Amino acid sequence: MPMDAREIEAMIREALPDAKIEIKDLAGDGDHYAATVVSSAFKGKTRVAQHQLVYNALQGRMGGVLHALALTTGVPQD
Repeated sequence: MPMDAREIEAMIREALPDAKIEIKDLAGDGDHYAATVVSSAFKGKTRVAQHQLVYNALQGRMGGVLHALALTTGVPQD
């Protein structure tokens, strides 16, 4: 069963409460999403470490329930 964009956003927000999150369903199938996540928690972290924080927030659903997630991360601009 595919994941809903609201569920993805809620899981990310639980792990990164200050995050600004934008999610788009790329194929209209609930299986292929693009997400932009901006959080102060990413400050000083490599892009790989930032992505790992997001993937950890999804609690193992990547590659299973959530087939594909094109991810863009960053820190807030002061």
